[in-house]
Amino acid sequence: MALFAQYRASQFTRNTAALLAALLLCLSLPAQADDIQDANKLLKQGEYARAMQKVDGHLATDPKNPQARFLRGLIFNAQGKSDEALATFRALTEDYPELPEPYNNLAVIHASQGNYDEAINALKLAIRTNPNYATAHENLGDLYSRMAGQSYERAMKLDRADASAKRKFELNRELLGNGLPAPSPAAPAASDKTPEAAP
Repeated sequence: MALFAQYRASQFTRNTAALLAALLLCLSLPAQADDIQDANKLLKQGEYARAMQKVDGHLATDPKNPQARFLRGLIFNAQGKSDEALATFRALTEDYPELPEPYNNLAVIHASQGNYDEAINALKLAIRTNPNYATAHENLGDLYSRMAGQSYERAMKLDRADASAKRKFELNRELLGNGLPAPSPAAPAASDKTPEAAP
């Protein structure tokens, strides 16, 4: 009987410890969510160093958090640290292959560097991950349009008498405006679970 009482006390101690740990986690979640929200606001205000401090503080307690890691990639990109941003988004695609936003943001960086094939591959992965991800579809269309415009321009330079290439080039430019748009990055996530698409 004493053995049974000892087991129950031990089980009670473990259960109490687990309950206390869960309670502490629940109490810290709002603070962690506040860190992410604060970092997002700081990013939008151009306060990159302060935003990174908030994100790094959050990641110190929750290193696998996809939202914080995603925001970290956005901060790197905003700072012009494309290599760090690429590494961050690549790591997210490895750890969370079901999330389309990191693929989209990889594509944005690749496209800005003129690496269109890599950008297209990343966008196709984003779409395969979530066929209803409108931002990736739009970015893919913009990227194809940008590439088409470049091809029409090249054709016009090679054959100045080609009226068809000139007409297509002008239609393409009219469709996209005078400048060809850059692909849109995904915005920071609102939830604690996954990054979400830009509006």
